[in-house]
Amino acid sequence: MTPTLSTSALVLHTTEYSESSVIAKLFTRQLGVRSYIIKGVRKSGSRTKQNLLQPLSHLDLVVYNNPKNQINYIKEIGPHLAHTPQSDNLFPASYMAIHNALRFFMTEVLYKTLREEEPMPELFDYVADSSQPGEESAQLAQRPIQFLLRVSRHLGIEPLDNYSIREPLFDIQAGRFQYSGEHTLDTTTSQLLHYHLQAAHHGSPLPMSTLTQRTELINRLLEYYQLHLAEFHNFKSHEILHTILQ
Repeated sequence: MTPTLSTSALVLHTTEYSESSVIAKLFTRQLGVRSYIIKGVRKSGSRTKQNLLQPLSHLDLVVYNNPKNQINYIKEIGPHLAHTPQSDNLFPASYMAIHNALRFFMTEVLYKTLREEEPMPELFDYVADSSQPGEESAQLAQRPIQFLLRVSRHLGIEPLDNYSIREPLFDIQAGRFQYSGEHTLDTTTSQLLHYHLQAAHHGSPLPMSTLTQRTELINRLLEYYQLHLAEFHNFKSHEILHTILQ
């Protein structure tokens, strides 16, 4: 008999399978990224509602865990006890529009970067916490940058924060600050990155910045991901995010 395992999970992607089921790619706390067949979820009257499978929905699962299978089945599924979709109704629509755009952004970053069977419980807890509404609007606008930096740390490609007067420009190819170079960011963007790295590592206050400055840094960090991760390409959700944040 195939053993079962209890774990919490975050939804990364779903694909229709057969007439009424889906294959869900999930970031689980216990097992890393895994794929599961969820039977009958698309049937009318199914006990498992499809709104449970929105991007970054936080679930509690009991799964069949056969390491020899690339795709396993889910035995039990439900919303995580600390969050239900109805709790989103407590926040203004304008706030939730930004929050949901951020969830799509975070989901696409994780979907394109996390590999199979690599448990990352610290990253899981961070994502699960930051994907829930409740953060102040000012901090919400800063989250994409902090999120990209936090994920880069877990992927082993975090920018080196060696910023100084002698080396003030960040080179996205070298992954560090330099005096000059073909792939360096401008002075303002480099300094903003340095302050965000300080906040990520030392709990320093998040830096003051304009929407234009944050947009530029997000775009350049995505270029940084593309340079350092071969599988990271055709990224789209930042365009929607930029539009909603305007």
